Amino acid sequence: MKIIIVGCGKVGVSLAERLSSEGHDLVMVDMNPQKVEHLSNQFDALGIVGNGASFNIQQEAGVESADLFIAVTGEDELNLLCCLMAKKTGHCDTIARVRNPLYNKEIRFIQEKLGLSMIINPELTAAREILKLLKFPSAIKIDTFAKGRVELLRFRLKPEIGFGGKTVMDIMRQLKCDVLICAVERGSEVVIPNGSFVLQDTDILSIVGSLENTAQFFEKIGLRSKSVKNSLIIGGGTIAHYLAQDLLKIGFRVRIIEQRKERCDYLSEVIPGADIINGDGSDRDLLLEEGLTYADSLVALTGLDEENIFLALYGKLHSNAKLIAKVNKIAFDDVIDSFGIDSIIYPKYLTADYILQYVRARQNTIGCNVETLYKILDGRAEALEFSIKEDSPVTNVPLMDLNLKDNLLICCINRNGQILTPRGQNIIKVGDTVILVTTNRGLGDIRDILKS
Repeated sequence: MKIIIVGCGKVGVSLAERLSSEGHDLVMVDMNPQKVEHLSNQFDALGIVGNGASFNIQQEAGVESADLFIAVTGEDELNLLCCLMAKKTGHCDTIARVRNPLYNKEIRFIQEKLGLSMIINPELTAAREILKLLKFPSAIKIDTFAKGRVELLRFRLKPEIGFGGKTVMDIMRQLKCDVLICAVERGSEVVIPNGSFVLQDTDILSIVGSLENTAQFFEKIGLRSKSVKNSLIIGGGTIAHYLAQDLLKIGFRVRIIEQRKERCDYLSEVIPGADIINGDGSDRDLLLEEGLTYADSLVALTGLDEENIFLALYGKLHSNAKLIAKVNKIAFDDVIDSFGIDSIIYPKYLTADYILQYVRARQNTIGCNVETLYKILDGRAEALEFSIKEDSPVTNVPLMDLNLKDNLLICCINRNGQILTPRGQNIIKVGDTVILVTTNRGLGDIRDILKS
């Protein structure tokens, strides 16, 4: 596909990285010539310096022959104008980033009236991701499928759980839980395990199953599965705004520490149920005074990655809280993971996943669609949900008889809302959605799961 990306900030770079790796023809547009030159060389893309809303710039970018136009500049109104111009000038699908909470209640109206294919909001997406983690604090990361009926949860295997030295098959027999262990991370190695795979303490496991079954699994292994009830949020930006609103709706006590007085005044007005504290979130005495020691959760959402990481580490020393830190720029994922912070949120990656899911769905060649797609395990594997709309070589054949690619596991079948944990005799039918995890890259069609 030919894809034009307007805006070479964090989200634009993340998108270019993902889409370039899948072989798409990219055009990068930005007002900053240094950024354009750097990214065009890095991703072998055509780079254009200029205003993405300009008719002439869009013509130079080739909008008339483009398949997809994505506007992710830092200004909502500019993104909407870019997409509106692209719709009038070309015949491509359009995606705009719109972040301002003032527009959130009008998002469907805006999308419909402007004819946009998708509106993305990285801050709202990040807030919803944090909300899921606070509801299920034992997990490092949670991805959902089948319209929320199925969860893929990632968690660290602690010695006290007692799984070290046991096979996956032994554990499943012992627990009698209808979930699948679909991936194991051991250092830099990622394994899609079979039943004879032997686990070790400190492995990071990913399990998949229905909401009820995953909760039962965590209960049986002695990890807390109930949500926390209060949250101390450091940083009062847009993510904190969205998150606080959602937490208050489900009965949380919410405290936000924000350094800017005018921002505190604004938050007090728009989120009257939250306690807004005007102060420096990196002040240790203030954190302890505001109840860090007794907090159920600490969410670090300042504008500095380093500060968020250190705040989470400080919280680890002084509390048993669920620790969540937002990271925007730092690229040393493996180093951050070694710190033992419960969960790290990368808003730019969350946004890129949603757009990549849309691109994959548009590329389908037969009667199936990529309903959901996540880059998981720090981008080393993918979890996908396919909607099966027509017969194909994978339908009506027992799973045990399918010649599946290596390092691929069919994790779940959603049949009219009934969640099936796959066994060898199960078959895939038209109308199902099928969830799988694989280290193979770029699956865009259900037939891609088979060896050629």
